[in-house]
Amino acid sequence: MSAARLFSREIFSWCLYDFANSAYSAIIATVIFPVYYVNVIVGNEAGLGDLWWGRAISLSMAFVAISSPFLGGIADYSGLRKRFLIGYSVLAVLSIVSMSVLVPGMVVAGFLLMVAANIGHEGGMVFYNSYLPLIAEESHRGRVSAWGFGIGYIGSFSALILALPLVKAEKLTVIWPLVAVFIAAFTVPAFINLPGDRKKEGVDKPSIAHAAMYNATRLYGSLRELLSQRELRRFLLSFFVYQDGVNTVIVFSSIFAAATLNFNNAELIYLFMTVQVTAFAGSMIMAKPIDVWGPKRVISISLMLWSAVAIASYFVTEKGEFFIVATTAGLGLGTVQAASRAFFAGFIPHGCESEYFGVYSMIGKTSAILGPLIFGMTSAYFKSQRPAIVSISAFFIAGLILLSRVKPPVKR
Repeated sequence: MSAARLFSREIFSWCLYDFANSAYSAIIATVIFPVYYVNVIVGNEAGLGDLWWGRAISLSMAFVAISSPFLGGIADYSGLRKRFLIGYSVLAVLSIVSMSVLVPGMVVAGFLLMVAANIGHEGGMVFYNSYLPLIAEESHRGRVSAWGFGIGYIGSFSALILALPLVKAEKLTVIWPLVAVFIAAFTVPAFINLPGDRKKEGVDKPSIAHAAMYNATRLYGSLRELLSQRELRRFLLSFFVYQDGVNTVIVFSSIFAAATLNFNNAELIYLFMTVQVTAFAGSMIMAKPIDVWGPKRVISISLMLWSAVAIASYFVTEKGEFFIVATTAGLGLGTVQAASRAFFAGFIPHGCESEYFGVYSMIGKTSAILGPLIFGMTSAYFKSQRPAIVSISAFFIAGLILLSRVKPPVKR
């Protein structure tokens, strides 16, 4: 792959989309809004806030999981990939702006807005991921995938910097429209520069209705065909298990820090800014090794790291200790996701990118249904988050064992 091709406008715009949407991941899904919703909108004295938050994440992930393979097939067949990408992004932006009206007690309204915002964000990422095989050759796919995550962490860091003065001034409701503007501004280059929509070869001007009927009849067969590939099936099972742990850590880490270790909002921002720095460093350091060593080895290293982090979190009692644990976890955060995406991309036949990544998303988002729900229920039952946090290590250990049985795809 030539240097000009490797540093193309398409790849830069693709990475910039992650830069934009990482503001959502940092502010809305991880650091500020979860604590605001759980503690201010709902109230978490008896774990009720954790329960509602777990429900919101689980329901939105379930919708994306169920719909992604079907919509991914429509996108491949009808050439609607970019329009789906834009549509989901607009849904996320509008939902985030609407969060400004929330006040204490608006539990259901906040729940519904979070469900819509998360569907918009996660649904858009399905089609964003599907561009990777189109813009990067196989020999450099791992590092391009890692660049996306790395630049995304810069986006998270930038969003947290912008939010910090508003947090200190206790003007949290101003942050939500700021995040929406941030996302809208930096997603535009992707809408302009990513490859245009093209229908599937041999299909003459398919309508959306025709594409829907076509994919409804073939989706089951496609899933059977995809899952009939033994090594791909084994990888997806492993991915399902360890991604459950990753997703649960992401959506409950700030809530754990705030509720169990008494971090205030400003301290949370400083913590996660530091995590973004180590996550960026990990992504950049491991970008080339994903291609040189192979994604499987890099995933295995990351899962061993995260297993140790989950166990250590159970014993943490001081804020300084959690800073060390969280920043260590950051080293493997982008790495495990970038390597997983690159590993899966190696199994995809040409012309089926959205459909396959729809299934990939279905597996990943389905795994995000159970973990957060169990975390919230466990926290509510024991009136403590520590029994919930220690159980996450089992997901990483089991995923690592399952991954050891997977043979990497043969390079084409």
